Amino acid sequence: MTHKAGFVNIIGNPNVGKSTLMNALVGEKLSIITSKAQTTRHRILGIVNGEDYQIVFSDTPGIIQPAYELQESMMDFVKSAFDDADVLIYMVEVGEKELKNDAFFNKIINSKIPVILLLNKIDKSTPEEVDEKIAYWRAKVPNSFVYVISALEKFNVESVFYKIIELLPDSPPFYPKDQLTDKSERFFVNEKIREKILQQYKKEIPYSVEVETESFSEEDGIIKIRSVIMVERETQKGIIIGHKGAAIKRVGTEARKDLEKFFDKKVFLDLYVKVNKNWRSNDRQLKRFGYKD
Repeated sequence: MTHKAGFVNIIGNPNVGKSTLMNALVGEKLSIITSKAQTTRHRILGIVNGEDYQIVFSDTPGIIQPAYELQESMMDFVKSAFDDADVLIYMVEVGEKELKNDAFFNKIINSKIPVILLLNKIDKSTPEEVDEKIAYWRAKVPNSFVYVISALEKFNVESVFYKIIELLPDSPPFYPKDQLTDKSERFFVNEKIREKILQQYKKEIPYSVEVETESFSEEDGIIKIRSVIMVERETQKGIIIGHKGAAIKRVGTEARKDLEKFFDKKVFLDLYVKVNKNWRSNDRQLKRFGYKD
């Protein structure tokens, strides 16, 4: 029996629903989802296995013009997604014109590998708008297979999935067949906590935060976790903690609920906050948090 395998990398501007699509395709909540831009900071792999195929999906940060070192590193993850893709998914939404980076857009339209263009959030549009956008994108990216989807409602996602399998090259699997992702348990703890911070706080606070899990131990029926929330300034530390610790308690409660679903075990989560000045522009700190080699 012929076996197919390949890397299917998802790219697009911020807030087009890439993480929602990734989770729908993989069947697990691997990528965090919020309404804020720049939710995804790392390149996250989700692995889907069938008897005769393995799809390695890759969710990347939304494409932006970098303003500081962390964002430069985020765009490096996007560049790497072009380098190893066997199939490229370019995701757009109704009302969008093109990528915010001309160089990346030129790579897409000149790609030698198959490109699937997904027009997302069609549930928010009229049929006339959708038809108009299909024609627009077919002319703009003539080398692509165009599909209309709603990642949130999972509309037409299955059709895209089968098209991906059809486009995969013949190859043995890249990862063991029982592996779901390339990330560690601690990575997903950090991401669940960061997701709650993105949801609970406003303005600059969520973008100044990094989370590091210092201890993760499994005992009978319970996982004990100790994580630190890093901020850049003392004033941010006070905002994260909140009046009498109410804000950080809320973050911890919501994160713990998600982690118990994710690990299917009771979780004890201990959170505290530390100041790590200007970590987003510090090479050593960015390496520490996995944004640079």
